[in-house]
Amino acid sequence: IGDRARRIGPFPKDHPHPEKSGLFLHLNGNKRSVTLNMKSIRGRRLLEALAQWADVLVESFQPGVMARLGLSYEALSNINPALVMVSLSNFGQTGPYKNYALDEITGYGMGGMMHANGLPDREPLKLGGRVGLYQAGTVAAGATVTSLYGAQAAGMGDHLDISIFETQAGSIDRRANWVLAYQYTGENALRLGPNIYSGLRPASDGYIEMWTVGAMLPRLARALGPGPDPALDNPAGLSDAVQDLEARVLDWSLSHTKQELWFKAQEQRIPSGPLNYIDEVVADPQFRATGFWDKVERLHTGQVEHPGSPFTPYTAPRQLRRPAPTLGQHNQEVFCGLLGFSRPELSRMTQQGVI
Repeated sequence: IGDRARRIGPFPKDHPHPEKSGLFLHLNGNKRSVTLNMKSIRGRRLLEALAQWADVLVESFQPGVMARLGLSYEALSNINPALVMVSLSNFGQTGPYKNYALDEITGYGMGGMMHANGLPDREPLKLGGRVGLYQAGTVAAGATVTSLYGAQAAGMGDHLDISIFETQAGSIDRRANWVLAYQYTGENALRLGPNIYSGLRPASDGYIEMWTVGAMLPRLARALGPGPDPALDNPAGLSDAVQDLEARVLDWSLSHTKQELWFKAQEQRIPSGPLNYIDEVVADPQFRATGFWDKVERLHTGQVEHPGSPFTPYTAPRQLRRPAPTLGQHNQEVFCGLLGFSRPELSRMTQQGVI
């Protein structure tokens, strides 16, 4: 059945299909897909042949699975000494938690900052979506590229142990600085209620985020236009001024659209932005002007758009050479074209359940 992401939506017109997953399509452009049964002896030999050709092998099995299959880093490095093997797991390859299960919300909670997210009188909240897992993937990608350069320079690869749990505890998303702060103060991060510094404001058609801490507060007062002077430049009178300003801000924000509020805030150089709905993100003129969206044509989905790369090298512009593959689409290309098997041999391996 292939990668689990094939069964995760969204799907076109909300019709689930393993070849129509928007998530899989987004994450797997420019890749090739083969199917391989590593529980068979022949399948393991094929993986060894691929490892001999490859620069990097990434696996996300439970710790110990690759070794039980005879495919540990030690075994594969004997075949290809320059191979970089990346093991991405819940808690890493060692330690008392190594065989424990983990998902997005538990990983984020154990990572140390979920207790400080949300309203003080409610239960803690995690960030939306799969942010924690994407952070772990980003860490793994950066570590892999770094190790790959080392392998090319030294002619010797390495085995990278990437723990999702550790990437959460060490994430720059507020956690790292609070971990350091705890060493000095012994205090935990606290959940704060709504206040003028939080920045989230209701508009007549939605919400806008405005960062109004410190020097931004006088700028916010100027954005409001004529009215009582809150004397925000005087630290001694700040608490009284903020109380007066809070009431004015609510009246002001509810009388404007989020776009109008954004323009007024930007005129005063206040870091800000509207909280866009998905259709607004897709139509955003900035994304359209920079060509951020990739148009992909696939047999099962037709033409769809999905987010492209967030960076564009000027000397070698990014391009989507091929859409995300269908399951096993490149078996013949890889096993016959790369490893040299004949088509009859490929057919026999398919009938035997090796592929």
